Amino acid sequence: MLSYWEKESFTHFDHAIIGGGIVGLSAALSLKTANPEKSVVLLEKGLRPTGASTKNAGFACFGSPSELLEDLENIGEDGMLKLVEQRWTGLQRLRSRIGDENMGFENFGGYEVLEKKDLWYLDKLEMLNKLLQPVFSKKVFHPANERIKDFGFNKDLAAGMVFNPFESQINTGKTMRSLWDMALSAGIHILTGAEVTSCEDDGEGIRITVRGSSINDEMNLKVRNTGICTNAFTRKLFPEIPLSPGRGQVLVTSPVPNLKFRGTFHMERGFYYFRNLGDRVLFGGGRHLQMDEETTTEFGENPVIREKLEQYLRELILPGISWSIDHSWSGIMAFGENKKPYIKEHKPNIYTGVRLGGMGVAIGTHIGEKLADMMSGE
Repeated sequence: MLSYWEKESFTHFDHAIIGGGIVGLSAALSLKTANPEKSVVLLEKGLRPTGASTKNAGFACFGSPSELLEDLENIGEDGMLKLVEQRWTGLQRLRSRIGDENMGFENFGGYEVLEKKDLWYLDKLEMLNKLLQPVFSKKVFHPANERIKDFGFNKDLAAGMVFNPFESQINTGKTMRSLWDMALSAGIHILTGAEVTSCEDDGEGIRITVRGSSINDEMNLKVRNTGICTNAFTRKLFPEIPLSPGRGQVLVTSPVPNLKFRGTFHMERGFYYFRNLGDRVLFGGGRHLQMDEETTTEFGENPVIREKLEQYLRELILPGISWSIDHSWSGIMAFGENKKPYIKEHKPNIYTGVRLGGMGVAIGTHIGEKLADMMSGE
């Protein structure tokens, strides 16, 4: 039972954001910046942001050639270009909001590694570059086969490579900590360990039921409207929302003396991805190997996928080099029938900014700003 003081000071707000990841923090900051007189509460189930925002691989990317060609086929030229523009704009807004130093931003460029069966992608680069000209005003993709040897990759497995000078990498932890600190400094009320069990219109506003860590620790909040930013976990509140979770595995090696490459790398339509993490190699992906098993919101490790990731490390990325796995984890992403995010007023005064398609770092700020505009009535 709440005290008089708790009920007076902790249960009524103008806006509520559910989910403390990159979209939720971006939405809360945008709401508070546009309407400093309004009260904003952010509700995070974990003790810290979790899901994909703090468990991703730290790629500041907008799509490799194979991914964009697949998007071109699935959602058409206009749809693909809109997605790229949203991702690129989102990255620039994130950099502008917190600063490159505060997000560990490094621009080493990005690459797509091609196996022999994928060399036909090289013939499509000029077409992609022409389509992307309105967004970047410069050529985006460049053949880079000559760098395969320089990077020490197995030339029998890496038959071709494409370079993208616009792609970068970030430190996910620094990025999220910076956004979190900015939200606190802006006067946003953050509740962690706060699991939302229901969110509904009771005729006088939106009533949100929040459960804490103990069995008797529960309270109801009353807000004018709310933004749902729980991405892969959204269906726990609204089962009807069209999205599917996707678990991503990530491994980090021991330090590799004289590591030959810097940058971010993609393989097989983005299902595999690796990068340098200082002098270590971070390697993730592989959920397409067991898609049914990886369509889950449960964190954990898939031994079949881990074995494949380690095989690629041994045979393609670090052939003939001694290393071990020092760290591993998994993150949960959200996908739909296509890669378009789900941004809409799902119910009266309940707005969603979810289904980021594995591109949360790039598109999260854009979705958060869009959500804040909808909640502000702009």
